[in-house]
Amino acid sequence: MRTEEAIRLVAAARGDAELFGTDAPARRYRKLVAALHPDRLGAADPAVRAAATDALIEVTTRWRGGGGIMLGDYPLRRLAYAGDLADLYDVGADRLLKLPRDPADNDLMAREARALRVIAERGDPRHLPYVPRLVDSLRIRDATTGADRLANVLAAAPGLHSLAEVRRAYPDGLDPRDAAWMWRRLLVALGLAHRAGVVHGAVLPRHVLIEPDAHGLVLVDWCFSVVDGGAVPALVPGHEDWYPPEVTGRRACGPGTDLALAARCLTWLMADRAPHDLRAFAAGCARPALQARPDDAWRLLGELDEVLERLYGPRTFRSFTLNL
Repeated sequence: MRTEEAIRLVAAARGDAELFGTDAPARRYRKLVAALHPDRLGAADPAVRAAATDALIEVTTRWRGGGGIMLGDYPLRRLAYAGDLADLYDVGADRLLKLPRDPADNDLMAREARALRVIAERGDPRHLPYVPRLVDSLRIRDATTGADRLANVLAAAPGLHSLAEVRRAYPDGLDPRDAAWMWRRLLVALGLAHRAGVVHGAVLPRHVLIEPDAHGLVLVDWCFSVVDGGAVPALVPGHEDWYPPEVTGRRACGPGTDLALAARCLTWLMADRAPHDLRAFAAGCARPALQARPDDAWRLLGELDEVLERLYGPRTFRSFTLNL
């Protein structure tokens, strides 16, 4: 049974007898689960994966009388996000289970788990809310293929929106005074990681999440991270032209790698509204040679504050509205 066929069958069924049949209901149940299970969806369109998740929950809930499907010890509720290489499922209790679509990406999931553990162990506790908290890391066996997938369970926070969403809401460019607090908080997140010996390796708009009202920020997706030196393992598809030369050249990265990407994010967000002084500041962060770039996020934060004070005066809280 194909996934699309199973989705249509579940949507059309008016009762359990119509859904599972009466001759061999257990066989029908197994076919539906096999067609709808996330392990079988591969690189399907996010809308198809979301529909399959909803259908799977409906099937398992009807079959088990409300028990639902489990991924390890976690109850799958719905597809919350489709990431670069993994799907994130709501598993309740403000938790997201991140499951790679391809077992070949298990090594990247392991990188994320290691990076988040290292930051939690070495990082300043005051700044830990700037990165996700790793709750669990577990292997999930695909009963059909026998392949193991490494999944990470992360604590989730409500009301977060990516910088990509912010740019869509402000297609002509964000007011630099609003971009300022996002840049400052992103530097705090990077300062936390770099002092712990971790380079994020993929500081892109889709990975920088903000909470508009309280001016919060969380830097997510640490699958491309590097701990204690080395090269960034892979590039996010579709963003190849965002990376500095050391990443595309498969050379060792450093804090300056992240700082260059962060500057690119914020100048992209401001578009033509960025004043000359901020464009010049960003250009200094994105020099071609890694050794020529700033390499201390905390020091860079102080320098950014000096530029902002020259432009806008003493720092004050500025309300930000995101109309999506």
